[in-house]
Amino acid sequence: MTRRKVLFVGETWNVTRIHTKGFDVVELGGFEDYSVYFKDPMRQFPEIEITHIPNHLVASAFPRGPAELAHYDLLLISDCGRNTLTMYPNMFQVPMGPDRVAMIAEWVRQGGALVMAGGWVDFQGFQGKGNYHGSAIEEVLPVNILPVDDRVETTQGAAVRVLLPDHPVVGGIADPWPSFLGYQRVLPKQGATVVASIGGGADPLIAVWQAGRGRAMAFTSDLAPHWGTDFVKWPAYGRFWSQAIQWLTER
Repeated sequence: MTRRKVLFVGETWNVTRIHTKGFDVVELGGFEDYSVYFKDPMRQFPEIEITHIPNHLVASAFPRGPAELAHYDLLLISDCGRNTLTMYPNMFQVPMGPDRVAMIAEWVRQGGALVMAGGWVDFQGFQGKGNYHGSAIEEVLPVNILPVDDRVETTQGAAVRVLLPDHPVVGGIADPWPSFLGYQRVLPKQGATVVASIGGGADPLIAVWQAGRGRAMAFTSDLAPHWGTDFVKWPAYGRFWSQAIQWLTER
């Protein structure tokens, strides 16, 4: 059994709440970890080993060089913006450190595998805060990222249409797929394969391609709530991600 080592970054955030109860104000802190929506279902696949770096540790814990990144077969970015990957804990030295965004792109071209999943700070994201348009990571993704807030909020639910049911990423997974509460609008690049669309039109949900010696996939909705509220409950959730990881990491 060949083990696939996945480096998963993002899907966490710190929360500050202010409860006003008449004259009394109560401040509460917290931490949200939505990575569990992905990590827990993947425990049934012993051939997939997941290392997770929460957002507040990315600046200090993400690999600084190609040798460290080479320990992994696949990088999964979900709700982790470009700024988080760019910055280092000490922002007041020149240079701060290696350009990790460019390093990721080159690692893919040399044989690594990359997945970007959708969310409010992925692709271009809420108010452009994902900020991957024009980046080196966009160069190795199978889609072009819009230079504006690219979210499509579908409160009525957006249906999925599988265009290539025999593709290894989705093969053997029966319809219907769950609906999603939103996704990112992107444009497939020439040479990309759109495996599934979303929203009743030509918007890609799953797009894949070969980038140099590596492979990359854009999954334009969320692997966790809120966009993926029904997706995470879907019996085929784990199987889909397992098949995607297996295909993306084939050498």
